[in-house]
Amino acid sequence: MIRLLFVILFVVLFLIFSIPLLIVEYFLGKWNMNAKNKSSLAIVNWAFRCVLFLSGVSVTVIGEENVPQDEAVLYIGNHRSYFDIIMTYVRVPRPTGYIAKIGMVKVPLLSNWMKNLHCLFLDRNDIKQGMKTILTAVEKVKSGISICIFPEGSRSKEPDAFLPFHGGSFKIAEKSGCPIIPISINNADQIWEAHLPWIKKAHVVIEYGKPIYIKDLDKEQKRHIDDTVLSVIQTMYFKNKSAV
Repeated sequence: MIRLLFVILFVVLFLIFSIPLLIVEYFLGKWNMNAKNKSSLAIVNWAFRCVLFLSGVSVTVIGEENVPQDEAVLYIGNHRSYFDIIMTYVRVPRPTGYIAKIGMVKVPLLSNWMKNLHCLFLDRNDIKQGMKTILTAVEKVKSGISICIFPEGSRSKEPDAFLPFHGGSFKIAEKSGCPIIPISINNADQIWEAHLPWIKKAHVVIEYGKPIYIKDLDKEQKRHIDDTVLSVIQTMYFKNKSAV
């Protein structure tokens, strides 16, 4: 219980006391967008690391050298927990926007920081709006901003089960030419979701797979790119299962 209280208190205080920072970031972006990108990344990384510390989360990372440092990428991962975002964001080497549910845009202050970080909000019930979001993500990648999406569309609640990947997510890599970085995340649900509402100490294993360039795949792999990437993630996931 004490971990949950500490996390809630920290998040609330951070959002309140970061209001002046949001104002500074706004004007900084008018003057130098690159400087704003770097400062917003640093500020939120610090906040997320504090949340992980207060939550008692330890993370083993495998294959981080597979993430290119000199180009934007499309991260594709399995989804077990809200902490998936926190744990992966603190490791990104460049500004990275996450694709989130449209409902998140209504959360005050949090949504402001998400917009600063180039996050996009997706309404899966609106096909036209969804395609517009994907095309915006393509432009983000072309401008040097990485994008992360969990294409299951929702958190899988069954142990070791994977929901089907939504194929539209991969249009971002197809249209931008960027590499896909598969991410497998083991044991994240044991931080919070497995025993709501309490946060408990947990060990998580995250593995980054080798870059996948759609142009280098054969015809069959391209046609079923969602299954191709899902298979890579599942292989890493079950390989690392015994390490948590």
